[in-house]
Amino acid sequence: MTLLSVIVPVYQVRAYLADCLDSILDTSFRDLELLAVDDGSSDGSAAILAEYAERDSRLVVVTLDHNQGLGAARNTGLSRATGEYVWFVDGDDWLPEGTLTAVAERLTRTRPDLLVTAYTRYYPNGGTRHLALSQVGAGSPVPETFTLKERPALLSVLHITCNKVIRRRFLLDLGLTFGPGWYEDVSFSFPLMLAAERITLLDRCCYAYRQRPEGAITATTSERHFEVFAHWDLVLAGLDADPAVPAELRHRIFQRMIWHLLQVLGHPRRVPPGRRREFFAEIVTRYRAHLPPAGYQPPGGAAGLKHRLVGRGAYGLFTALQAARRAHVGVVTRVRHPRSGAWPAAGTASTAPVVPGSRTEAVPGELTDRLG
Repeated sequence: MTLLSVIVPVYQVRAYLADCLDSILDTSFRDLELLAVDDGSSDGSAAILAEYAERDSRLVVVTLDHNQGLGAARNTGLSRATGEYVWFVDGDDWLPEGTLTAVAERLTRTRPDLLVTAYTRYYPNGGTRHLALSQVGAGSPVPETFTLKERPALLSVLHITCNKVIRRRFLLDLGLTFGPGWYEDVSFSFPLMLAAERITLLDRCCYAYRQRPEGAITATTSERHFEVFAHWDLVLAGLDADPAVPAELRHRIFQRMIWHLLQVLGHPRRVPPGRRREFFAEIVTRYRAHLPPAGYQPPGGAAGLKHRLVGRGAYGLFTALQAARRAHVGVVTRVRHPRSGAWPAAGTASTAPVVPGSRTEAVPGELTDRLG
């Protein structure tokens, strides 16, 4: 048995695929298998996969006869994997140099159910944003392994799958797979973290998360963003079925759900304008149906204000707050110097684009949270 099975779903990523494969195969680490699942690509990705498979026996290519979606492609790869651990890496991303060796060392030393790593977002204009794991410690040392109950601050780390390396037997015994549709990471990551009895962290950048200018659902206006509710409903149903989940975790997951749904709604290029009120109403329905019995403490600042407006069902006030926020972003962006980060002299301004989280980001605090 190999230590690690890396599963790469591939769909229309020809421009990025070689970088992804090279970052996995062109390393000193050899104790791995790479399963690439061609999810019905028509852009020439299949030819790249065939070329790599011919020269490296560690790469196994699985071809689906039609596009089935990211979740189904990942499930197919999982069904073929033989490694002790599995890692889902998207075909347009890559692993930084030294990642596989560092991950393998952590896995063999701690033998966890789940390894969570830090990662970095790479934006089209060259900006980057590193997402560390320091908040999990909350000012105290983090033990080598722990449970979510012992470190609930782990819920503050974005619920993506690609920064998680999972013991395959644990995953199979759990019976957890990816659901259909967009936002499949939601109904996968939360049950995974809740069930893991041994979680460990690797607070170094182990994943390069490409923020593509096109093709990403996070910047696609579509009614399919309503699919996020089905995934959160699965998480909520799991909580309802498990009375052993502590009240604190229920409270934190509820808070995280409202935060995430508001991120989806608040993004200017996701929910179609004509259906935004309906999307807000769906958030309100879940807020009221699943409000923690012991009471709910919203977060502080502007985020907490949004949560309270949801509780009141105040869509008009919510849209007014969003408009004020965008006006603030526009003013700050125009007056901040884009290179040095210094405030320019009176009478000067800059109109350079600002990327959330990059070194040119000028918006303070909760006003920076644009993506979910």
